[in-house]
Amino acid sequence: MKRILFLIAIFQLTISSAQDLYLQCGNIVDTETGKVLKEKTIVVSGNKIKSIQNGFTSGSGDDQVIDLKSKTVLPGFIDMHVHIEGESSPSRYLERFTKNPADVALQATVYAERTLMAGFTTVRDLGGSGVNIALRNAINKGTVKGPRIFTAGKTIASTGGHGDPTNGMREDLRGDPGPKEGVVNSPEDAKKAVRQRYKDGSDCIKITATGGVMSVAKNGQNPQFTIEEIKAITATAKDYGFLTAAHAHGDEGMRRAVLGGIKTIEHGTLMSEETMDLMVQHNTYLVPTISAGKAAAKMADIPGYLPPVVAKKAREIGPVSQVTFGKAFKKGVPIAFGTDAGVSPHGENGKEFGFMHEAGMPIMKTIQAATTTNAELLGMKNELGQLKAGFLADIVAVDEDPTKNVATLEKAIFVMKEGVVYKE
Repeated sequence: MKRILFLIAIFQLTISSAQDLYLQCGNIVDTETGKVLKEKTIVVSGNKIKSIQNGFTSGSGDDQVIDLKSKTVLPGFIDMHVHIEGESSPSRYLERFTKNPADVALQATVYAERTLMAGFTTVRDLGGSGVNIALRNAINKGTVKGPRIFTAGKTIASTGGHGDPTNGMREDLRGDPGPKEGVVNSPEDAKKAVRQRYKDGSDCIKITATGGVMSVAKNGQNPQFTIEEIKAITATAKDYGFLTAAHAHGDEGMRRAVLGGIKTIEHGTLMSEETMDLMVQHNTYLVPTISAGKAAAKMADIPGYLPPVVAKKAREIGPVSQVTFGKAFKKGVPIAFGTDAGVSPHGENGKEFGFMHEAGMPIMKTIQAATTTNAELLGMKNELGQLKAGFLADIVAVDEDPTKNVATLEKAIFVMKEGVVYKE
């Protein structure tokens, strides 16, 4: 009994003397109220925020102080649309045939760390080969550095649709991919594909409701699912607790996705005002990915960078995204923050803040889209997106007050994720 009491006492002493981190912050952004508060100290204990104190405090004993008195401090950013496995390049289409899964995985670790160092401590990965699931697990275990990942695994498409993995291949390599590979052609196929994503370990579901820009397929905007197929996907996803997302450039496919129960529309490039009204009615969120539209348009102007069929779509669709976003925001469409990084470069996610602001969204609202809004969509509103006692200690700092200079959000100079400092 004496030995047990002794061990309990030692354990209690260890807990009581554990080191806390005191982040002395010149400004902090309160994303709940939309205010910038001056001279606060964030106390971090373990992986969570313990308290936020007025003024600059230092703790005692072994507590550590981090001086951010000249900086503005925010919650870690959340990007709701990335593709962490790859990045656009002239050789990307050939690499489907030359890279092994191990090659993809090793490169993905570079993109993951680059994303984290940009201040994005959480991302939603909307489609890859399945390496994205393994990467999420490795990050969670602390094996590699990267953001917290919620991943769709392999996207769900229709035969020949934007997410059909065999598009552009020669005939003898195409085969007939089905629900396991993420290709569906009926409501029953659709249900099986969702259940396969659950079996694979995905966190969410992404469908390609219309044609797309970067796929080797002719049409970038036609609807590619029936509404019955979409309803089968969303109903099954609800059973498994999955958040649903739909890639969509064309208006009709977008309309079907909203009516079919999809929660977030990715891109929304050619959205009509009628569909905007429908999204408001159904509380469906737009993830604008303006960064990707601008990146695709630039690539299309470089001779040989993209296959001709892709370059044509990039010229037509890429430049429209920012204009459509501005109209949707003014219409009252709910907005979430996402970049489609992988089309645009990983690590440049912060540029999206400026692009959204250029289109008419106040800077504070762009920050809230990347924090409180996205946290709520991910079911993490009581853990992420705010600097608040009890929340996970995902904290970033920038040089200036972002409400006065949005460009400062492009460069995080301090990054903490779950109480661990990755960049100082």
